[in-house]
Amino acid sequence: MLQKTAFITGGATGIGKITAYYLAEKGCNIILNYRKSENEAKDVANELKTKFSVDAYVLGGDVASPSDCKRLYEQVTERSGGVDILIHNAGPYVRERKKMVDYQFEEWEYIVNGNLNSVFYLSKLFLPYMQKQKWGRIITLGFDRAESAPGWAFRSAFASAKSGLVSLTKTLSLEEAENGITVNMVCPGDITDEWKERTIEEARGEVDSSTPIGRPGTGEDVARVIAFLCDRSSDFLTGNVIHVSGGKDVIGKWRYSNG
Repeated sequence: MLQKTAFITGGATGIGKITAYYLAEKGCNIILNYRKSENEAKDVANELKTKFSVDAYVLGGDVASPSDCKRLYEQVTERSGGVDILIHNAGPYVRERKKMVDYQFEEWEYIVNGNLNSVFYLSKLFLPYMQKQKWGRIITLGFDRAESAPGWAFRSAFASAKSGLVSLTKTLSLEEAENGITVNMVCPGDITDEWKERTIEEARGEVDSSTPIGRPGTGEDVARVIAFLCDRSSDFLTGNVIHVSGGKDVIGKWRYSNG
């Protein structure tokens, strides 16, 4: 890949972090967005600069906030001119299982803003640069079978936002194809926090009988798919929803029970 600049939301930890390493290894300059994990983000940026000799820096901001998104855009534009690759990794998630009727208005709005509207905010701001360059990659993140809009009990806000994001992803892919911009969604499977920054090689030494493939999923499984979609030669892949789940039905067991 010729040197490009990638902006990764929520890039300080987890899948965002390991994706940063994958793209930096391919020669991408990296901008890491964080909301709270400033020290972790700075550590990642320093390691990327040292290990891969790329430019890497961090920007704090909440992507659920339109004003923060505008500020992030201005900061990126001032330093880097724009971004070639936009990875919408960040997205608020409520771990507590709760029915829709139990959500507060503010809580619902924050989850929808962070998972759906944030993609509109940042994509709208950064697309003109990609259009001018006649090249760009936008990656969104979803969940298991999001494209079929399945019911997901006790996850109404998150599931609604991500299901809407499927349509936005596919719509953007159609609108921006003429500009050399591809837009795809990657849907991680049941990857637990302890495995989000671990490698495939590490996972091969573990057994996970709940997954047909027989091992835990890792952040590397997701990051390598994202990196592939960002490659210059992946321009024929757009408007896709790609599942990285090891064949596991992630939400099926929660559909009718509160677990």
